[in-house]
Amino acid sequence: MQRLGYGALAYLVPTFALGFVWHLVLFKDQYAALGVYRHDVIIPFGFVSMAIQSVFFAWVFDRSFGPSSASTAQLGFRFAALGAVLSWSFTTLAVAAKNVMSSVPDYLLIESAFTLAQWAFVGPLMAYAHVKAGRRSPST
Repeated sequence: MQRLGYGALAYLVPTFALGFVWHLVLFKDQYAALGVYRHDVIIPFGFVSMAIQSVFFAWVFDRSFGPSSASTAQLGFRFAALGAVLSWSFTTLAVAAKNVMSSVPDYLLIESAFTLAQWAFVGPLMAYAHVKAGRRSPST
C-alpha cells in the first residue's frame, strides 16, 4: 500500500502543480485564444481526475515496472515513455477530436509539449518513489 501511495503522490503532485501553472498561468492566453476550455475552469474536477489517474498509474508501475531488475533511471524513462503515449492518446488526441477549437494544430502542439514536460517529471519520480518505498533496491 505504501508503494501505491508514494507512486500516486509522485504522479499527483507534479501533474497538478504543472497543470495548474501551465494551463492557468503560463499559457492562459494561448488556451483562451484556442477557445477550447470553459472560462470558469472547475479545478476540483481536474484534481479528482488527476487523483484517479495517479492511483491507476501507480498501480500500473507497481505491477509492470516495479519487479524489474533495470536501474531506477531506466525504469523512469520507460515508464515516462509509456505514460506519455497513453496520456497523449486519451487527453490530447481525444480532446482535439471531440472539442471545438480555433486551431487543432496549435492545440496539439501546446498539449503535446505539456504531456512531454509532465512525464519528464512523473516517470523518474514514480521510479524513485518505488525505490523509496522499498520495493526494489536502487541501481542507478
